[in-house]
Amino acid sequence: MSELLIFGGTTEGRELAEYCVGSGIGTDVSVATEYGASLLPRGVNVLCGRLDAEQMTTLLSENRYGIVIDATHPYAVEATANIRFSCEKVGVRYLRLIRKSSASCGQTVRDLAELVKLLNSSESTVLSTLGSKALRELTGVNGYRRRLWVRVLPSEEIFEQCRKLGYDEAKVIMEKGPFTTEQNVAHLRKSGAAVLVTKESGETGGYSEKAEAARSCGAELITLARPEEQGHSFEEIVEIIGRELKK
Repeated sequence: MSELLIFGGTTEGRELAEYCVGSGIGTDVSVATEYGASLLPRGVNVLCGRLDAEQMTTLLSENRYGIVIDATHPYAVEATANIRFSCEKVGVRYLRLIRKSSASCGQTVRDLAELVKLLNSSESTVLSTLGSKALRELTGVNGYRRRLWVRVLPSEEIFEQCRKLGYDEAKVIMEKGPFTTEQNVAHLRKSGAAVLVTKESGETGGYSEKAEAARSCGAELITLARPEEQGHSFEEIVEIIGRELKK
């Protein structure tokens, strides 16, 4: 029986799983995709597949975890809300792992609505690195089929989503990160984009590499601000579970 459940899919989740394996802490790790599962270390029990709030509650009810760590992506607001709700319902201790921030460059917008409004103030070609979850909202950009290039994970499901939403298939870049500065530069040059849109994804999310690529190519950088939340740093999480669960 595992003592700890990590909701992962991020670099921090993987690194925390590695710490647990090395410390002899019985750990389950829940990830949404096979790709996320493939990055995890041997020695953890991997639970693969997207879970809604009801499924999370069932999982927590059936297992007696001492602690649940939410190490999902900073922008996975719905997932975090579901994890928190399930922990409260079952009465399991919940800890949120907060990714370290990077100093934002260029312009910053609070949400996708503000981003679309800003993009509609010009006719510039745009490269979005926001991923597939922003695809529907970005169709609000004037002339999006003509102006928008989107970088998403290589997935037939995501490509079909792009097609159904009316994106130009030739302007869909399907590659896995993390991306180097040189790879970001190559994508900017391929697209001819004058604007690069990114999340405030921190160092582990490749923010500085995208910022440097934009600077190198003379492109404007627009950053989608991270949702405000409370939680613990990676070091604080390690200290807590090391003190309470380490053998």
